[in-house]
Amino acid sequence: MSETQTNKTELRRAARERRYALADKTFAAAIARHAGALAIPKGAIVGAYHALPDEADPALLIERLVALGCHAAFPRVAGRGLPLEFHRIPDGEVLAPGAFGIHEPMDIWPRAVPDVLLVPLLAFDGTGRRLGYGGGFYDRTLEILKVPAIGIAYAGQEVSSLPAEPHDMALDAILTEHGLRRF
Repeated sequence: MSETQTNKTELRRAARERRYALADKTFAAAIARHAGALAIPKGAIVGAYHALPDEADPALLIERLVALGCHAAFPRVAGRGLPLEFHRIPDGEVLAPGAFGIHEPMDIWPRAVPDVLLVPLLAFDGTGRRLGYGGGFYDRTLEILKVPAIGIAYAGQEVSSLPAEPHDMALDAILTEHGLRRF
């Protein structure tokens, strides 16, 4: 394991602890108020995600974006080393626990190619670097899709700097309870 990888492992541990302490039920409503600032065009497909218990929850933001005319698609882990697959949720269907305990769509549901991605994270810095969970799924997905990536985070998840490796894909913006910041 390289020094950067060892450092990232320790950073992930600390970031999980910090995020757990920041978890706030009012967050979803706070970021939903900033939906218009994202300037996502009507008809665009938004690659969303279902939040883990202490993750920054985009549920109300997604509802607001759909009300503004966007379409939501959710990620499915197709396998280790592969990019994420995105699917639309048919009416009346719900996401179910899949890989890594993450709520996912079924693979038979309609596939979609997002125009923008909402990205979960453990930490971010002022240059748009993000610290993910270490599986590289969003990095691989962003490398292929080449679409804007908007991190969804508590403001307190910001750190002064993060190490970056060649495969790490930067965020284009971060949305916190305080608003949108572009990089």
